[in-house]
Amino acid sequence: MNEIKMAVIGCGYWGPNLIRNYVALPESEVVAVADLMDSRLDHIKRLYPHIKITNNYYDLFSLGLDAVVVATPPSTHFQIAKDCLLNGLHTFVEKPFTLNSRDSKELISLAEAGDLTLMVGHTFEYNPAVRKVKEIIESGELGNIYYVDAMRLSLGLFQQDMNVLWDLAPHDISILLFILGQDPIKISARGGDCIFTGKHDIAYLHLEFPDNVLAHIHVSWLDPCKVRRYTVVGSDKMLIYDDVESLEKIKIYDKGVETLPYTDTFGDFQCSYRYGDVTIPHIQFTEPLRIESQHFIDCILTRCNEPLSSGLDGLKVVSILETAQRSLENGGECEMFSLEPTSMEDVIA
Repeated sequence: MNEIKMAVIGCGYWGPNLIRNYVALPESEVVAVADLMDSRLDHIKRLYPHIKITNNYYDLFSLGLDAVVVATPPSTHFQIAKDCLLNGLHTFVEKPFTLNSRDSKELISLAEAGDLTLMVGHTFEYNPAVRKVKEIIESGELGNIYYVDAMRLSLGLFQQDMNVLWDLAPHDISILLFILGQDPIKISARGGDCIFTGKHDIAYLHLEFPDNVLAHIHVSWLDPCKVRRYTVVGSDKMLIYDDVESLEKIKIYDKGVETLPYTDTFGDFQCSYRYGDVTIPHIQFTEPLRIESQHFIDCILTRCNEPLSSGLDGLKVVSILETAQRSLENGGECEMFSLEPTSMEDVIA
């Protein structure tokens, strides 16, 4: 197999970006696109006349495909992905993977049984800037990590089948798991439903990781400005990653604070602050979605069934969201988090 014949299900908001990238890859051939809306299909047909279009994704199963990309509303992810896996197709599912961990585990089991690649669209794990942040943290340049603060804010888009936590926080949860390399142990969440009663449009998610590392995620559909910013504070240095910045996405601040040795006088009972240089590392930027798309194709060609953002990674994010949702509904009560099972082998068993 040296060229992957594939289809994309869903060409609304995000689907066209996926189609564009897979069409551009030399190892993939986009054979068909499925969507319920004729207007969207007509748009794709104008852009790519050679691509077959259909309103029924079941039509795809008779086209001799190797793989499929699912970019439909999250409430439909499970059933569509299940049908694709049962028809022997390598399957890519956009975030959130599913809307509950039970469905995530079933999809993982089906992929394993069929020896198929199952990948989840955690696009930021393929972002060169995020990968650089991970590299900097792992190098020890920041020292011991104290906390991470994340903000993902904008005005809209309101989703029909989920709240802001499930819509926006999957990005930030996947980033945290990726750059810290560990899972949280405690989770709490609070929020508000300002516009539609019963649907949270603003949420604050608090996560506690091992070694006393704290993380805070603020997501909102009701902010006047688009904000995509991370602050990582370490014992030696501090870092800001701003995804809205076009060029200087990462800045490392040689700033810190230390307590002076104990003294008996008030005047000496002060903190010692350090103000050093600001470093802006060079990042060779490539569209994250292109890297992600290439990775899916490469995994299929090399028969690698555990991509970087695997079904198990998708399950972790969904399980964290479920835990946060319980806290959200219980007035911010702290919930212990433990992913059971904790490995792909356990999922299948």
